[in-house]
Amino acid sequence: MRYRVKGEPIYTNNCHCRLCQQQTGSTGVVNAFYESDRIEVLQGRLSEHMMVSGSGGPHLICRCRECGTALWSIYPRLGRLGIGLRVGTLDEPGALTPDAVIFTESAMPWVTFPEGIPQFERTYDFRTLLPAERIDRMLALMGRRESFGA
Repeated sequence: MRYRVKGEPIYTNNCHCRLCQQQTGSTGVVNAFYESDRIEVLQGRLSEHMMVSGSGGPHLICRCRECGTALWSIYPRLGRLGIGLRVGTLDEPGALTPDAVIFTESAMPWVTFPEGIPQFERTYDFRTLLPAERIDRMLALMGRRESFGA
């Protein structure tokens, strides 16, 4: 599977919630959130797997049809307008630094968190953390979701 992503993400989270732990079989996941029109599939095909999100809504995991690698997720908040891209699938995953570490309350007890990245026991209000340009992008997506029911 090959894909191209354009520009910088709206935000990037390192999530340690139990749901992410169970879905990845690991300590959590790092997701970079983009507008879906910034991601283009170049090669390969996706399969979609419906899960239940932490809020109880539909959480769609998109995987490479050949190898099963989870590439991104579509969450109830934005529907197909927004994509939570699994940072580990990028050619250079170290190029993105999380804006926040979330759900530290359920992190494995031996996980340590990096200095300089805000940490939250659960989640946070993106308006209090992100730069204005990225807040505007998120609000625009939320507005489109409300207008079109996407």
